[in-house]
Amino acid sequence: MSRHEIASSKEGSGRVLLRLPRLLVLAVPGVLSLLAWEVISRWSGLPDFLLPGPRAVWAEFLRAWQDGSLIRHTGVTLREVLVGLALGVVVAVTLAYPLARSRRVERLLAPYIVASQAVPTIALAPLLIIWFGPGVLSKILVCALIVFFPILVNTVVGLRSVPDDLRDLMRSLRATRGQTFRYLEVPAAMPSVLGGLKIGATLSVIGAVVGEFVGADKGLGFLLNHARGLYNTPLVFAALLTLMSMALALYGAVAAVERAALAWRRR
Repeated sequence: MSRHEIASSKEGSGRVLLRLPRLLVLAVPGVLSLLAWEVISRWSGLPDFLLPGPRAVWAEFLRAWQDGSLIRHTGVTLREVLVGLALGVVVAVTLAYPLARSRRVERLLAPYIVASQAVPTIALAPLLIIWFGPGVLSKILVCALIVFFPILVNTVVGLRSVPDDLRDLMRSLRATRGQTFRYLEVPAAMPSVLGGLKIGATLSVIGAVVGEFVGADKGLGFLLNHARGLYNTPLVFAALLTLMSMALALYGAVAAVERAALAWRRR
């Protein structure tokens, strides 16, 4: 084995050893929480329909997974979340550019946008279900509404954070509007946009569940309502843990995109 190969293997081993403490830091709170949950559920003497233990929840999770109900409802909610998130991002980013670049457009539209956010989404969900039916479309619109505002605000802030001297530099180089947008405004706004997308990715899960609570015959929100009506608390916990896992997965996906898109800043 050459010196280069030995050095590479040592470097790889060092990286693995550095990652181990991080994994332990992440795992220890989860393990301690499970142990505390198990101890409390046992010592309290409460029945499973009031406070099920982790083993009861895990058994119910496996049962719902094996009979396909959990997979089916998770797929429905995930589709609503992804489509609603994409719709909210497209509309927010499209509207953010004229808001950031034109004070006149901001004075015209900002009051209506802010006023629309004063109405809770859970209050709009029944109207959307009445107008668009209890199907998937109304849930997608609820998701899009709930993620729209944070992404819009972050994008506007990012576009306005471009230094004036860099804009002057682009004008001195006779850059077109498209070149300025591509090479200056997009890279400058990207950190803020991705920060808003992190928030929107988690909020989109909430939007889907809110819509399914109001009216649905499928999805994890419907499964939660169904389990609550049957006093099947372990199934309630299983559905909640699935929603948490979905939100964490979406957040992690956006974080991975952020690391890849902003690698130039580290270099």
